[in-house]
Amino acid sequence: MNDLVLAAEGASADHTALAPLIIALPLASAFFLMLFGKRIDRLAGVIASGAIGGAFLASIITFGSVVAAGHEAAESHRFFDWITVGDFSVGFDLLVDQLSAVMLLVVTGVGTLIHVYSIGYMHGDARYSRFFAYLNLFVAFMLILVLAENLLLLFVGWEGVGLCSYLLIGFWFEKPSAADAAKKAFIVNRVGDFSFLLGIFLLVATVGSLSMVAINAEAGAMSAGVATAIALLLFGGATGKSAQIPLYVWLPDAMAGPTPVSALIHAATMVTAGVYMVARLSPVFEASGEVALLVVGVVGAATALWAAVMASFEYDIKKVLAYSTISQLGYMFLAQGAHAYSAGIFHLVTHAFFKALMFLGAGAVMHALAGEVDMRKMGGLRKAMPITGTTFLMGCLAISGIIPFAGFFSKDALLAAAWADGRYVLWAVGVLTAFLTAFYMFRLYFRVFEGPLKVPEGVHVHDVPPTMAAALIPLGILSVVGGVINLPGVLTLEHFLEPVVGEAQVPEGAIAWVLGGLAFVAGALGIALARAVYLSRASSLRRRKAYSRAPGLVDAARDKFYIDRIYGYGIVAPGKALSSYLANVFDPRYVDGIVTGTGRLVARASENLRGIQTGYVRNYALVFLSGAVVILVIQLVRVGL
Repeated sequence: MNDLVLAAEGASADHTALAPLIIALPLASAFFLMLFGKRIDRLAGVIASGAIGGAFLASIITFGSVVAAGHEAAESHRFFDWITVGDFSVGFDLLVDQLSAVMLLVVTGVGTLIHVYSIGYMHGDARYSRFFAYLNLFVAFMLILVLAENLLLLFVGWEGVGLCSYLLIGFWFEKPSAADAAKKAFIVNRVGDFSFLLGIFLLVATVGSLSMVAINAEAGAMSAGVATAIALLLFGGATGKSAQIPLYVWLPDAMAGPTPVSALIHAATMVTAGVYMVARLSPVFEASGEVALLVVGVVGAATALWAAVMASFEYDIKKVLAYSTISQLGYMFLAQGAHAYSAGIFHLVTHAFFKALMFLGAGAVMHALAGEVDMRKMGGLRKAMPITGTTFLMGCLAISGIIPFAGFFSKDALLAAAWADGRYVLWAVGVLTAFLTAFYMFRLYFRVFEGPLKVPEGVHVHDVPPTMAAALIPLGILSVVGGVINLPGVLTLEHFLEPVVGEAQVPEGAIAWVLGGLAFVAGALGIALARAVYLSRASSLRRRKAYSRAPGLVDAARDKFYIDRIYGYGIVAPGKALSSYLANVFDPRYVDGIVTGTGRLVARASENLRGIQTGYVRNYALVFLSGAVVILVIQLVRVGL
């Protein structure tokens, strides 16, 4: 660490110096591949990975510089003027502090591994270079979002990741399911973004500045009512980007895109944007009193439990992980609702490790099984795919909160913070969700990787090629040891983030050990139940008995509790009917009727008036004389009176 700090200090006294380069490398690579990718198709993956790898190295140096600067590390710099109209001026302003430095490492570090993995996974695809161009562009927009010092630039990154998610989810647009999923993700996020934009307008009108540093400094002067309205509107945007109730429905369908896209969206980029935004603007949420934070915590806890239940009955291997992401994001918002912003970010970091690992592991399984995603058609793959099976197990243990894996430390921290803040109901929901998380993840693991070998007919199973293994192994190691970043030592993440997000309350003494033990026991019980139901000799009988006791609940969970149908019948169908009426009835009958009717009236009047235009001079002279006589008579009458 000391060598890193010295290198950073030697590189630049101003730790914003490398910020433009961190954005520029993947952005330049994206445009280069869009223009010339077809000519160098085989090198596209190497170029894209090199660009994001370079951004990762620059992020490491920047992080070291921030660590060296200590509590006074926050620096912003305007690199050029962007929009200037009269007295209004907005620049390309970048902010580097403890929070953005951590996010830089997550986005570029995990992003680099996903890029390297994609070289093998996307090999032979007809649009190979375009895929890497989109992937680079996705990361570039996320980096803009993370580094933005003003709300306008943040909104550019916010919308940019939305655009790239549309391009990447629908990358295989020839498949109707992929095209539909991309449109669904785009439209649902526009709903959340409308709320987010209203929040920005109200925030800027209240504070009078786009600068997030100025906004956070002035947040304490807001009235509680205004701050609550702003916070809830901003959180409405977060429910879209980070897939929380009620706008989570796009994320499971997003699995129609290539698996590396799923890993990038779920682990390092788009879905973490809402969590980052709440932490970045935490003074605004604090200024609202308890109302906005209570909403954030309740929505997070409800989403965590809701998604965990659906994941427990899903058979699509990628959709299980998608519901898991929704649930884990709910955990992060639960922590933020309990004033524990640093605990939420800590879980964001560890989640990036094990969720990227498991998505890439799922991609390896699909790669080996000719695209199969139904776990009922798989089994015993760990023997045939030892690297994939072992690393996937590491991810499952981490997300289940088993000691000493990374997820134990981050999940324990946020649940303990909820208890310390007096959110006992949210804590209880979090513990129940921890039990379900361990259950559904080991349900997946046992069905796919343990037991007798079971694969689709005609498929020859093979483990991952070197490029894919080069991503799985480091992520597996990080899933094991990632929790150390919050242990007492050179860098304790929660203390490191204090200058930006404040200090979270944590239990002390025996209660801390009890809470940690309960979280661990919940995870262990979930694993034990999954083993009993899916790996024991009587597992089939136990599953049938369980289904017979609550068939309605199981069927409802497998059909997403009918939420998509409710949205379809309650919102989409009426919207389509209204659009059809406006297009086919109202527009031609009334809009076109008014326009064409006005035209016909003018044409008819012109036709009638045309009769006085005879072309004969004597007629015009008669009209002129008649007019003169009328005027003369009027004058004589006036004089006589």
